Amino acid sequence: MQSNNGTLRAARSLTGLARALAIGANAIGTLTVLVLVIVMNIDVVARGVFHAPFLGVVEIVIFSMILIVFLQLPDVVRVNRLTRSDGFLILIRSSHPRLAEFFYRVIDAIACVLMALIAYATYPALVEAFETCHYFTQPEFGPAPTGDLWTDLVAATRRCHYFGTLGVFTIPWWPANAAITASAGLCAVIFFLKVIVGHDLGEGADASDTQARELRDSAGETS
Repeated sequence: MQSNNGTLRAARSLTGLARALAIGANAIGTLTVLVLVIVMNIDVVARGVFHAPFLGVVEIVIFSMILIVFLQLPDVVRVNRLTRSDGFLILIRSSHPRLAEFFYRVIDAIACVLMALIAYATYPALVEAFETCHYFTQPEFGPAPTGDLWTDLVAATRRCHYFGTLGVFTIPWWPANAAITASAGLCAVIFFLKVIVGHDLGEGADASDTQARELRDSAGETS
């Protein structure tokens, strides 16, 4: 019993850290949306007024969408806004809360395994993309490090495997790889905490309000 209580306390402590990370990543994703809106408006003005389109806007949109989706995903999981079909569980939650909670934990456990597999599968791609830059190692080709931090950083970034069109717009791939791997890993942790602490992560919200909101969301998703 003491071991179970200790595990539950540790999980609740970890929940606070996971919540902070998820909210922080969501904020960064929201800022990315703002930057994307600014870039697209600049492109519209440049095309309409100066007849000179903003080069690379298509590549920026594609790359930004990857960041936005995966940066905001952990917080979506945390607040139970991930697209789902759990209308039956919402209906029985008031009359059979233990049964509903059991099924929620089973689903969250499966989701935890899937997210952990995604993080495991994408991690090698992240390492490979990052190692192509040779930030901390001697490059196989090209000039040797000069000792100047900024110059060497720029030179290393140019060596990275890139996304985009050469001569138009390029950006290193590893930030997108990092967002995917870190997001999947954090989602796996959040789902794991849901299995231990509960589907609502002990947020302390009123159960009736939560059920009513989820029921409205479920009705909206199926309409």
